[in-house]
Amino acid sequence: MTGLVSRLGAAVAVIGIGLSLSACGYNTIPTLEEQAKARWADVENQYQRRADLIPNLVETVKGYAAQEKNVLTAVVEARAKATQVKVDVSQLSDPDKIKAFQDAQNQLTGALGRLLAVSENYPDLKSNANFLALQSQLEGTENRIAVARRDYIEAVRAYNTALRTFPTVLWAKFFFTGNKPMAEFTATEGSEKPPQVKF
Repeated sequence: MTGLVSRLGAAVAVIGIGLSLSACGYNTIPTLEEQAKARWADVENQYQRRADLIPNLVETVKGYAAQEKNVLTAVVEARAKATQVKVDVSQLSDPDKIKAFQDAQNQLTGALGRLLAVSENYPDLKSNANFLALQSQLEGTENRIAVARRDYIEAVRAYNTALRTFPTVLWAKFFFTGNKPMAEFTATEGSEKPPQVKF
């Protein structure tokens, strides 16, 4: 009988410890870390989607604007560089890695902007159904990238906050000592200035 009581008491103690651990935030840090990693995967997925659209866009433009070789080459080179810069989830706490990724993507964004601006000089290209479809897909992808980046930034903010606020800071100091704050995207240089519109 006493063996049964002691086993029952041990079971109650284990259940009590489990409930108290779950209620006090022990799982918060790993949960938020996994959410931020998942959001990073979304960011990479959307940038990859954009990179996959670019060869078709370049080929379409090349058919109409072969003389714009410098612009086409810049887009191809920027795409190659952007797809080479990878950030593994284990590197999300390294701001330099995130900045290198962001810089490569910003260069590609700039090259694409120049390519689309050049297309304005070619009325036949602008009316081409394939070009219009690719342009529309590219615009949609840019919107998806913005949403994925926003979601990642929010997930990182929640994770970084948990590492510094009570009571999860206690878990971070004693049990999750290897967890470092994750790096966020930063605003693109010059984005604080509105674009100039000339007519």
